[in-house]
Amino acid sequence: MSEITVREVFAPVLQPGVMVTIGRVALVVLVLFAALKVVAFLVGRLVERRFSRQSMMITRKIVTYLGSVVIVLVVLAQMGISLTGLLGAFGIAGVAIGFAAQTSVSNIISGVFLISEKSFELGDLVRVGDNTGVVLSIDLLSIKIRTLDNQFIRIPNETLIKSEVTTITRYPIRRMNFEFTVAYGTDLPALQQALLEVVERIPQCLDEPQPLYLIKQFGPRGVDILLGVWFAKEDFIEVKNGVHERIKERFEQDGIEVPVISVMPLS
Repeated sequence: MSEITVREVFAPVLQPGVMVTIGRVALVVLVLFAALKVVAFLVGRLVERRFSRQSMMITRKIVTYLGSVVIVLVVLAQMGISLTGLLGAFGIAGVAIGFAAQTSVSNIISGVFLISEKSFELGDLVRVGDNTGVVLSIDLLSIKIRTLDNQFIRIPNETLIKSEVTTITRYPIRRMNFEFTVAYGTDLPALQQALLEVVERIPQCLDEPQPLYLIKQFGPRGVDILLGVWFAKEDFIEVKNGVHERIKERFEQDGIEVPVISVMPLS
């Protein structure tokens, strides 16, 4: 491209009046976006004090989206573009977009219900179908979770509304159930005393609520026993490993035969 052609192309832009308009628009954009960030931050902090972190996150995003739309309209006005015809075109396009975005609208409505129900919060451990993980964010369209093996999963809000969601860490304490079978010749009162002593010696196991000892049934291989242990949710690993180790040691010490021992899944 020759030098004359380049000048002809950029001549309209390099005119003083156009340069002033571009500079003014750029300054308006910078100032408005900076102000929008400050407003979104302040509104989020105000909401967080009265509600929850997830409400703060959603509020910030709503403020950011609405503010961005306002900024675009202001920029178009500064550039001298008529908004009347533009809004008319948006109205026609909006009908077509509405039909194409039915899933997104459904996810937004589902997200509103999820937020109002407060079934889980940021940082909770949840199980949705075959996926279990920590909630990283709750958005208008979906939630993001990090699985226990450090994978990132995005789940649409509509899927959550239609699925069974288990909030594993909803309450500060939980109960872990250990199930095993002992031979029919086992002294059951002595077994109960041994299991309760095992639980007492593990500091992470709670005294209140009391441990649960239950004779479930007489099975084909022996007597089915259930031992329920209460613990603080953050002590999950210590309790699971500790109870298994202590039960094994005590049964070997007392000569108790255990054909099967298992723990009910909690995650």
